[in-house]
Amino acid sequence: MQTEADSTLALFAKDDRLNWPTTLAIILVHVGAVAALFVCSWRMIAAAVFIYWVTTGLGISLGYHRLHTHRSYKVPRWLEYFFAICGSMTLEGGPISWVATHRVHHQNSDREGDPHSPHDGAWWAHIGWLLFGESKHKNTALMSKYAPDLAKDPFYVWLNNNHWVPLVVVTVLLYSVGGFPLMLWGSFFRLFFGWHATWLVNSATHMWGARRFATRDDSRNNWWVALLTFGEGWHNNHHAHPTSARHGLAWYEFDPSWLTLKLLKFLGIAKSIQVAKLPSTLPTQKAA
Repeated sequence: MQTEADSTLALFAKDDRLNWPTTLAIILVHVGAVAALFVCSWRMIAAAVFIYWVTTGLGISLGYHRLHTHRSYKVPRWLEYFFAICGSMTLEGGPISWVATHRVHHQNSDREGDPHSPHDGAWWAHIGWLLFGESKHKNTALMSKYAPDLAKDPFYVWLNNNHWVPLVVVTVLLYSVGGFPLMLWGSFFRLFFGWHATWLVNSATHMWGARRFATRDDSRNNWWVALLTFGEGWHNNHHAHPTSARHGLAWYEFDPSWLTLKLLKFLGIAKSIQVAKLPSTLPTQKAA
C-alpha cells in the first residue's frame, strides 16, 4: 500500500516524457519576447515593468508566496483574492497548484521529492522540471491535498481550474489599447522575464550566494536574484524562517515586498504580520 509520504515523493518524479502543452507554451512566450525587442520603446518598457510588479511583485511574492503559502500576514478577503488573480496572470499555475508545489518544496527541500532541486541538475531546477513529466497544475483534486486551506474556498478552486482566464482578458485589453507592441511587452516579454526570475529562486538561490543560517537544505541569500524578484532572493533567510513576512532581515537586504507590506500595515490593511525575531547581532553570512 502506498503511504502518503510515498505519494508526496512520487508527485514530481523525474520523467523522460516531454510535456508538449507546457513546452509549446514556453516556446511561444519566448518567441513573443524576442518579437517584442523589435517594437521597443520606453513607454512599452514602462508598461511591462508596471505589469511585472502587479503580477510578480503583488501576485507571486506578496500573494502566492508570503500570503497564500506561508500565511505570513492577513489582509481582507477581497485583497487576498486580488493578489491571487494577479498571481494567476504569471501563467505559473493557479493558487492551489502553486501553493501545493511550494509547500512540497519546503517539506523536501534539496532531498528526494523536491520538485526543483539543483541536486537533480541546475537545468532541471530552473526549467527541466516543467518541461518533463505530467503537468500537475491542472489536477486541482490532487494538489488540493497539499493546500486544503485554499481548496475549501470555491473561488480558489475556480481560479485554479481557470487560471489562464485573467491573463487572456488582460492580453486582449493590452492589444485593444496599444496593439501588438503593448501586447508583446505587457504579456509576452513580461511573462518571459517573470518566469526566469522566479525560476532563478528555484535554481540560483540553491547554488550561489551566502548562508547566514545552517538550514538542512542548500538555500542561499543571493542579492541579484532578490533585486529581480522583489526580495525573494534572500532565500536562506526564508528557509530558516518560512513564516516570516520579511525576507531581507538586515537593513542592507533590499526587500520591496516587505516595504509594500509595511505600507499596507500603516494603512491598516495588513494585520497579524509574522516577522522573524532578529538577534542583536545577525549571524555572519558565509559565502558558498
